Amino acid sequence: MIALRNGRERGVEDYGWLVSRHTFSFGSYYDHNQMGFRSLRVINDDYVAPGGGFPPHSHANMEILSYVLEGALEHNDNLGNGSVVGAGEFQLTTAGKGVRHSEYNPSRTEPTRFLQIWILPKQHALTPRHARLPAPQSREPADLQPIATPSGDNGTLAICQDASVLLGRFTEKSERQFELNPGRHAFVHVIDGRLNLNGEVLEAGDGAAVSDEPRFSLRTSQGAHFLLFDLA
Repeated sequence: MIALRNGRERGVEDYGWLVSRHTFSFGSYYDHNQMGFRSLRVINDDYVAPGGGFPPHSHANMEILSYVLEGALEHNDNLGNGSVVGAGEFQLTTAGKGVRHSEYNPSRTEPTRFLQIWILPKQHALTPRHARLPAPQSREPADLQPIATPSGDNGTLAICQDASVLLGRFTEKSERQFELNPGRHAFVHVIDGRLNLNGEVLEAGDGAAVSDEPRFSLRTSQGAHFLLFDLA
């Protein structure tokens, strides 16, 4: 079964310094039919104006993954971490028993666009931590690269959940089959381009929840940039 999430139907919040599009219920946007999928709770597509950002605030018991698409994101937290995450890079914050952080656009002239992703952890009160992942380099036309995994093996970010996040960077006229093990589910979020998922066409901002499909095809005729979540 494939359930589509039309990107044009996402919730939108505009604060001037921030325009955020919510795949699932978040902030003032609420839809009881869009409360997340499995352990995936939030996908926000955020545009941050030059010099704008999220002042220090607290989180607990959440795995927070950020993927910078344009510009840069300056991260600081009460764990002593401070860094500027550039376009193409990822960062993961395990909020655990509590972390306080800020995220700003360090540029005074260029906007920042990033995806803010929340995944529910499999246990609470973990020790907070923060990690970065450099921009992965595509290796093949239909490339699916692991970004976050439960084990953190092979240079991936270690996430405290039975979930994996894969980055898709398909060049034009590419196709790949993806297999789901029994009891697994998937969510695909298209960032840019156009992706055909088992005959369903997904464009930028669209998503698709996949269940009871042991195998599905991913193909594109013009290129596609997307994230694939493999979920318990």
